[in-house]
Amino acid sequence: MDIKETTKIMLKGSDSHTQEAEIVEKLRKVDKENRPLIIKLGLDPSAPDIHLGHAVVLRKIRQLQDLGHEAVIVIGDFTGMIGDPTGKSKTRKQLTREEVEKNAKTYQDQIFKVIDPKKTTVKYNSEWLGKMNFRDVINLSSKCTVARILERDDFKNRYEKQQPISVHEFFYPLMQAYDSVAIKADIELGGTDQTFNVLMGRNIQKDFGQDPQITLFMPILEGIDGVEKMSKSLGNYIGINEDASIMYEKVMKIPDNLIIKYYNLCTDVHPDQIEKIKQRLENGENPRDIKMELAKEITTLYHSKEEAEKAEDIFKTAYQKQQAPEDTPELFFDVSMENVGQAIIDAIMLSGNYKSKAEIRRLMKQGAIKINGERVTDITSIHTVSPNAIIQVGKGKFYKLTTKSENK
Repeated sequence: MDIKETTKIMLKGSDSHTQEAEIVEKLRKVDKENRPLIIKLGLDPSAPDIHLGHAVVLRKIRQLQDLGHEAVIVIGDFTGMIGDPTGKSKTRKQLTREEVEKNAKTYQDQIFKVIDPKKTTVKYNSEWLGKMNFRDVINLSSKCTVARILERDDFKNRYEKQQPISVHEFFYPLMQAYDSVAIKADIELGGTDQTFNVLMGRNIQKDFGQDPQITLFMPILEGIDGVEKMSKSLGNYIGINEDASIMYEKVMKIPDNLIIKYYNLCTDVHPDQIEKIKQRLENGENPRDIKMELAKEITTLYHSKEEAEKAEDIFKTAYQKQQAPEDTPELFFDVSMENVGQAIIDAIMLSGNYKSKAEIRRLMKQGAIKINGERVTDITSIHTVSPNAIIQVGKGKFYKLTTKSENK
């Protein structure tokens, strides 16, 4: 194992983590034992639609899998019937067994678009939690104080506001923590909103005589609006199952200041390469061009290379080549005029966007006017014009020519 390289890939884009010295020590230990890291990710199957925000942690798992390590996905079918109280201001509705199983199946269909199924074991925590007797539950609950549980902001806020907290909710972080004991996790990944739960697993492992897992927390990903957390309800999301052209177009909508963050959290591009991309931006390279590379990179991860290239072509056609939109305004010109070029200039003048016909002629000489995509620089060269011809003036103004007789 190249420990230095593994550490670099592991920490790429992370928000916080176990001290690096302990990470290196863990890597040396598993390397000495000639085995891969056991990477834990717990999934509470209550919201099965995955977007790029959810996939941040999955991408990190895939990067570690590509280095030879193995993942254990713990489907919280047992804990899912309680519901994660994280960030909740009231007790969550308990899911039925049927709802949990349905959501778990949907989750698996999606997560394997990101992580390597050959290096992944899927387990349901009912395998061990469902077999616990009440003595086991009492023993587990003895590992944590009420004061520790109330350190969680959601519990603390509800307690201070005298809002109900059911006793069974206190068991959620304990049960999730025991998952780490059951699978002997070496590392657990999670979003920053899961800090309490993941650290609880580390503590519980110590109580059960295991080496504590190292922890890695990934930041929350802003949506394409660049402000709010990516969320389907806010409409600022990029779904991993969306069509390639839609995915590409959405990535192009992110603000320039998020380009590097999306490279770090949403791609498998090496940290050294991302540093070079950062330098290109700092040296003044057009962010649009780098964002197009990003959009193609992300789209290729969830679709084929060919589909990503096609999505790029569609984007270039629609946005860079600036084809006429469907609601292009009509301009009427007089077909009775012998000078077709002059008739077109008269029609453009009627749009009200230009001060004089002389200005339009000057734009034409400068090569700023196209008819059906063909640049026209000489008014005398226009002898005929096809029905519904598209006139483009500059980069963004389009008009459709219609004869006066057709408009009657």
